[in-house]
Amino acid sequence: MYADTETIRKILTQSGDTWAVVGLSDNPSRAAYGVAAVLQRYGKRVVPVHPKAEPVHGEQGYASLADIPFPVDVVDVFVNSELAGAVADEATAIGAKAVWFQLGVVDEQAYDRTRAAGLDMVMDRCPAIEIPQLG
Repeated sequence: MYADTETIRKILTQSGDTWAVVGLSDNPSRAAYGVAAVLQRYGKRVVPVHPKAEPVHGEQGYASLADIPFPVDVVDVFVNSELAGAVADEATAIGAKAVWFQLGVVDEQAYDRTRAAGLDMVMDRCPAIEIPQLG
């Protein structure tokens, strides 16, 4: 219901190649680190967003979406569901085209708000699982 095949395909192939990954740190044991590496292998520019604003995978990090000084196409969210709605609202505010909530990240009200604002959105899925399936 929150991740139809056409929306997944559109985000991964047509929404743009600059992905802000919220919750991405330089900790290789975290899921965000591995997912960001997969996105890079598929040609996406991965922009780390984390309070520490540390560089990850060769890209400068930023403390918030609002701090990123260039356009972001997709916001990939690796924070707890309780915090995810605010990130989706920030994604809308910065003009992102799409929001992707990772596996286990669910906020139905945020999904409804984000879609109502005109953004594509996927919830409770992982792009690192979906992108290889595109062929």
